[in-house]
Amino acid sequence: MSGYGSNTTPSQLPMPRWQSLIVEAVGDVIDFWGFKRNHGRVWALLYLNGRALSSTQLRESLELSKGAVSMITRELEEWDVIEKLGDDAGPYRFAARTDFTEMITRVLREREGALVQRVLTDLEDAWRLAKLDDDVDDQTIERIERMRRLAGLMKQALNIFMKTARLDVSDSDVL
Repeated sequence: MSGYGSNTTPSQLPMPRWQSLIVEAVGDVIDFWGFKRNHGRVWALLYLNGRALSSTQLRESLELSKGAVSMITRELEEWDVIEKLGDDAGPYRFAARTDFTEMITRVLREREGALVQRVLTDLEDAWRLAKLDDDVDDQTIERIERMRRLAGLMKQALNIFMKTARLDVSDSDVL
């Protein structure tokens, strides 16, 4: 293969353009969702490789610092979107999890679900307080009630999705 010198390993070579486009696109989506862009880049690289990579391989491929890779992999493990493989005998390697539904469900439950619940609670409190306030007219009470019902529907929709959705992109499943 051209480009491989005697002292150069594949992990030290620049990423192919197609791979870079995907890694950057996933990073952009993850950033849009409010996570760190590099979380998406690391997960995408692991997913595309289809095998576990070491911290060094992640660092070199994505041009990240050792500290950044350590922090990112720890956070991705906490979100359960990657897994750490290996033992104390050698360097740890990291592999992407492939069950999209499980990953998305976790985020929805812990972030969006918590937000929807807080909004619902606040709207319910506001509705009760507004009903007790003689200065609040019936139309305003009705508008608050509609907002409260909408928040309740959002909560139901999230719960239904989390209970019924399936999207696994592992090698064993066909989309």
